[in-house]
Amino acid sequence: MTDTHRFEFDWQPSYRHAARLFGVTPRRAWVKVGDGRLIVRFGGWTLTSALDNVAGTDVTGPYAFVKTAGPPHLSLADRGITFATNGERGLCVSFREPVPGIDPTRRIRHPGATITVADVDGLARALGHPS
Repeated sequence: MTDTHRFEFDWQPSYRHAARLFGVTPRRAWVKVGDGRLIVRFGGWTLTSALDNVAGTDVTGPYAFVKTAGPPHLSLADRGITFATNGERGLCVSFREPVPGIDPTRRIRHPGATITVADVDGLARALGHPS
C-alpha cells in the first residue's frame, strides 16, 4: 500500500473569481498521488494517470491570465491541459501515453498537464520526478 499525498491548489484572488464561474472552487480542486495513481480534480473535470505513465516534470511559469484562468485550458499547439489557479508557478507533468481530461467523451488526450499546486516541489517528488 502506497502513502497518499494530497496537494491543494495555490489560489490567487483573480483566479478564484474566474474559476468559480465554472464550478471550480478550493473545495472541488485538488491533486492526489497514491496507490500508483495521479488524480487531478478541478471542479467537474478529472484527469487520472498511472504513476508509471509519468515521463517527467518541469517547473513552469509565469502564465498569462487570459490563457489560464477559469476552467481547464487546452493548448492548441500541443493538446496539453492546464489546471491553473495562479499565474506564477506550476508543475508541467509529461505523460508517456496521453491521457484524457478536458472533454467528457475522453477523445482528446493530453501529452502533458500543467498544475498550479501550492507545493510544486512536493508534487514533483511524489510523482517520482523531483525538480
